[in-house]
Amino acid sequence: MTNAALVLEDGRVFRGEAYGAVGESLGEVVFSTGMTGYQETLTDPSYHRQIVVQTAPQIGNTGWNDEDDESGRIWVAGYVVRDPARVPSNWRSTRSLDDELARQGIVGIAGIDTRMLTRHLREQGAMRAGVFSGDALDSPEAMVERVRTAPGMKGADLAGDVTTASPYVVDAIGERRFRVAALDLGIKTNTPRMMAARGIEVHVLPLTSTYRDIAAIEPDGVFLSNGPGDPATQAHAVDLTREVLQHRTPLFGICFGNQILGRALGRETYKMRYGHRGLNIPVIDVATGKVAITAQNHGFALEGEPGQEFGSDFGRVQLSHYCPNDGTVEGVRALEVPAFSVQYHPEAAAGPHDAAPLFDEFCKLMSDSTGGQTTSEGR
Repeated sequence: MTNAALVLEDGRVFRGEAYGAVGESLGEVVFSTGMTGYQETLTDPSYHRQIVVQTAPQIGNTGWNDEDDESGRIWVAGYVVRDPARVPSNWRSTRSLDDELARQGIVGIAGIDTRMLTRHLREQGAMRAGVFSGDALDSPEAMVERVRTAPGMKGADLAGDVTTASPYVVDAIGERRFRVAALDLGIKTNTPRMMAARGIEVHVLPLTSTYRDIAAIEPDGVFLSNGPGDPATQAHAVDLTREVLQHRTPLFGICFGNQILGRALGRETYKMRYGHRGLNIPVIDVATGKVAITAQNHGFALEGEPGQEFGSDFGRVQLSHYCPNDGTVEGVRALEVPAFSVQYHPEAAAGPHDAAPLFDEFCKLMSDSTGGQTTSEGR
C-alpha cells in the first residue's frame, strides 16, 4: 500500500492510500453526487483541472470499458473515493478503474471519509487542493504551500484546452432532417449522438471558429456545448453567439453554452459556492411547473431570479428554469429570437433522461424557422 494525502488550501489534510497513478496533482476539489456513471464523469471535458470527490462510497464496481467514454481521455485532475472495488464485475468491463487511472496518469486517493470531506466542502466551498502520494508526499506545511500556488477556477480560460483541433462531422442516423453547427467548448460524445438519432447532421467546430465558418455550413441551427472554466473568459464565444442571434439562426445551448448565451443576452455570471455536480438534481420549468431530475456539472451560474424577464439587444428574455434546492438559474429563453439553453445535461449518458426531449424542442425550433422544410428537401 502506498500512502497518499488530499490537501486543501485551508490546511485540512485527509490521509489515505494511492489509487490510480502515484505522484502529485493540483486542481479545484469538487464533489459529485452521482451513484453511477463514473466513467462518463472522468472523461467529461467539463471536469478539466478539477479533483473530483465521489460521494457514493463504492466506486469501480463495473470496471472500465471502451464504449462509455465521453471524450478521448480522462480530464479530471485527480480522483477521490472512499471504498474502491477490489475486483470489477460487469460483462462489458475490460479492465479495472484503478488500472485505467494509472494508465492515463491520473493521481487518486482512496480510503478517506468522503462524507466528512463533502460536508466540509459544502460548508467552506470548493477550493484549491492537491493529491500527493509516493515521493510527492511532504510535510503538511509544504504540501499546503504547493496547493496555494496553484491557479483558481475563477478567471480560468480552459475551453481552448479541450476544444477539437479541427472540424469533424457526425452523420445523421437515417434520413437527414437538419444540419447543425456545434461550437465545441468541451462537447461530450453523447451530444452529437443524441442529435444524430433525431436526423441531425452535426458539424463540430473548434472554439476559434468565426461566424463565416458557421455560415459556410449553411446550418439549420447552432449548438453551444458544455465546457470547463469561467464563462467570463469566453469573449470570442459570446461575440460569436451574438452574431448568430443577429442572423436569427435557431440556437440551443447546454451548461457552459447556457452561460455563454446568457452573457450574450446581457446577463452576468458568478462562481457558485460549491456548484451542482451529480445525477439527481431537480429543475423546475417556470412555464409549465414541471420538475425534471437532471444531471449537472457546473460551478458557475447566471445571475437573476427564476422566471425573471428582462430586455436585451435581441428583445425580451426569460430566465426559464431554476433549481428548487437553492434557486439557481437553470435555463434562459429568448422570447423574440429563436434561442434557448439549459444549465443541466439532457444528453446525460448515464442518465437520468427526463430532459432528453429538449433535443426534440431544438428540432421543432429549427423546423418552425424553416417553415417545416428539412435540409434533405433543400432550401
